[in-house]
Formats: sequence, structure tokens, C-alpha cells
Amino acid sequence: MRIGYTLMTEQAGPRDLVGFAADGERAGFDFEVASDHFSPWLEEQGHAPYVWSVLGAVAQVTERVELMTYVTCPIMRYHPAVVAQKAATMQLLSAGRFTVGLGAGENLNEHVVGRGWPPANVRHEMLAEAVQIIAGLFDGGSFNYAGDHFRVDSAKLWDLPETRTPLAVAVSGPQSVSRFAPFADVMVAVEPKAELCREWEAHRSARSDGPARKIAQLPVSWDRDPDAAVRRAHEQFRWFGNGWKVNAELPGPAGFAGATQFVTEQDVAGGIPCGPDVEPIVARVKEFADAGFTDVALVQIGGEHQQDFFGFAKSTLLPALREIH
Repeated sequence: MRIGYTLMTEQAGPRDLVGFAADGERAGFDFEVASDHFSPWLEEQGHAPYVWSVLGAVAQVTERVELMTYVTCPIMRYHPAVVAQKAATMQLLSAGRFTVGLGAGENLNEHVVGRGWPPANVRHEMLAEAVQIIAGLFDGGSFNYAGDHFRVDSAKLWDLPETRTPLAVAVSGPQSVSRFAPFADVMVAVEPKAELCREWEAHRSARSDGPARKIAQLPVSWDRDPDAAVRRAHEQFRWFGNGWKVNAELPGPAGFAGATQFVTEQDVAGGIPCGPDVEPIVARVKEFADAGFTDVALVQIGGEHQQDFFGFAKSTLLPALREIH
């Protein structure tokens, strides 16, 4: 299983994120993913830089780790043709280390362009069209598209990498799996559901490129002081337990604060590994491995608590996680 590190743009500024990326590579992480947000979930997190600028800089201070957006919404704030251009440029800057992760987005980030927030079924229709556009532009040449939600008029990517940029798509259930598995390269999900992995491969059965990568994400709050770890997880990540059906609909940090006002520290500690011990993290990662996931990206909660975490990861955590099969 490959273990990644999350550049959490909601909890650190751009210069710090670039430094964390270099430190994560030195610590031994296999890949690094970055969130693509216009707003943090909660005011306590306090950041939301433009991730594509951050990733461009990260590509220059790293040499080995694979890079990925986790995930970009290509249906409102960005037109899919522009996402294709950005992804191709990142693949060139990183010398073939980039995967573009795509998803149907959250109201939190997409409402800022003033177009409202469509219902979930419409968002998935839009995402399906967006993926077709991005893949079509990756094919090279002049590209035209006329769909129910998007049009593309004689577009061409003039700087295409030799290695095609892999497409990853976030899924949550059978409907999204059946829609995206036949033509996406990588599956993204946040829960260790074996049925997602099985169905993804079943819908890819006609392809000849072998089993797909399946990438998950796991927040942790590592700290030598277990009480401090729990307090920090509650302060910055209590939104995580709402579930994505809720999280996708709330419009801003005030909404998330209201929705989580009765979430206790004990509630958060029950869902997120907190404290100095490696065993709870290993156990949670093993749940994803047992479900069929190939990769897990860890989120160390708290932007100012990364350096000690990198030391722990290099000496203790990553060796333990590499024992998982």
C-alpha cells in the first residue's frame, strides 16, 4: 500500500504548504495530494490559497513524490477546458508525476461564482460532461463539445505532456461508480467500503490496463499530548463526521460551525486517531487495505503541527504502515 501526505490548504498558507511538501518527500511519503478549496470548512482552520499555484511551486521543490488534486471540481468555479489546461501544465512541470483528481464539488467553494448550487443529480451530470471534455482535450488536436451543461469551441492544449495525465474521480456509491469507472484511471473515496472497490473493477472489466489505483484519505491528529491532539481535532475537523451529503450542501464556515455545535471532543476522538500511538493509525489504514484500496493519504490536523509529525512518520509510522498487506 502506498502512503501519501495531504497538503491541507485549509490549514496552512502557500509558503508553508510548499515547505511541507519538501519535508514530506524527505520523510518518505510516496505521494502528496492537495485540497482545492476557495474557503476553509471552519474559521479555525483559517486558510484557502489557490492550490494550482501551490502545486506549481511544489513540483519544483520535490523530485520523487507523485502529486494530485484531492479533488478539483470542474463544473462551476472552473470550466473543464481550463482544468484540462492546468492539469496538462502540472504534468509537464512535475515531469510526469501528476494526477488530476476530480469530484462533483461542495457548495462551500462553488457558490462564490454566483450561479447557485445545483442538486446532486445535476452536479453528477455536469461532472460526467466535464470528464469527457478533459479527456478529449488530453487526446490532443482541436476539440469541440456540445452537451447539456457545457460547450467547447475549437479548443486545443498546446502544451501536452508525453505521459498522459491520469484522471481520478471521487465516488460515493454504485451510481457514481458505474458512471465513471469505465473511463477514469483512478478511484477516489473516503470510506473503507469494499463494495466500491469491487464494483469499480467490475465496471472496468473491458479495459486491458489492469487493476486501478484506489485512493483514500484519513485524518489523524498526532501529538505527544493526547489531550492536545483531541482538542485540535475537535477545533479544526469536527465537520468531518457530517458525511459528504451534508458537507456538500453547506454554504460556508458559519454553516459548518452551526451544524457541528453539538459535536463533542469525544465524538471526534471516536472517528479520528488522536494522540502519540501508532497502532490506531495502522488499524484505520488496514481497514482501507482490507477493503481493496491501494493508497491512503494521511491528513495531519493542525497546520503548525507538521514538523514533529514528519519525524514521527519517518521513524515510526511509515515503517509500520509498510507492513500492511
